[in-house]
Amino acid sequence: MSTTNFHVPTMAEMASRGETPEVLFWVGCAGSFDSRAQKITKAIAKILHHANVSFAVLGTEESCTGDPAKRAGNEFLFQMQAMTNIQVLDGYQVKKIVTGCPHCFNIIKNEYPGLGGNYEVLHHTELLQQLIAEGKLKVEGGVFKGKKITFHDPCYLGRANDVYEAPRQVISKLDAALSEMKRSRANGLCCGAGGAQMFKEPEKGNKDINIERTEEALGLNPEIIAVGCPFCMTMMTDGVKNFEKEDQVKVMDVAELIAKANDL
Repeated sequence: MSTTNFHVPTMAEMASRGETPEVLFWVGCAGSFDSRAQKITKAIAKILHHANVSFAVLGTEESCTGDPAKRAGNEFLFQMQAMTNIQVLDGYQVKKIVTGCPHCFNIIKNEYPGLGGNYEVLHHTELLQQLIAEGKLKVEGGVFKGKKITFHDPCYLGRANDVYEAPRQVISKLDAALSEMKRSRANGLCCGAGGAQMFKEPEKGNKDINIERTEEALGLNPEIIAVGCPFCMTMMTDGVKNFEKEDQVKVMDVAELIAKANDL
């Protein structure tokens, strides 16, 4: 793995120099604080740097989007968090946002406009697809050649926003064998973490949703379960551990696949 270090500027740093980045990278709570999701954050940053995309983060000025509060039914808290973020984003005249979290992606794209926050919002797989299509990002290295990969559709990327092709087109560049689960695309099954379920214990039942979903994925005998969401990453990783398959099956974000293929 390449160990090239580079500095990721904050919007405040760039503003102090009178500069404006092309893209604001919205890291999100999971990408900031969850040790596994931090690796996804680093992979996205490395790819943006490698593709010469001018980007910055908000750093300590970034707050939760308010998505968990809204999904859990606290509309008041959501609006307070959203308005604070919109003030910060508009203060920096942000136009384009990319994020590795479909929950952040969905709420900034679809629910912030109702509160006056209008931005072009991309999920990282959409930006990767664009960069590859424009020739700014080449996917090199045959580390995944012929490997069996199955992609788990995040609910807020797929069904909520109809983004199904971008992650698959990016994975297709790896020369891997993409194998679809029975429930995929518009018929995909939730990992069990959406709707603020990530932050509570599941209700009693016969089987946890992430176990059901992991069973479906493992039924294909994949070498890699690809995800595009930090919540899905946690749930699918827990599922793989439940079946004691973590030595045979890796759970990786699409950005991590591309970063590894390019030895970043």
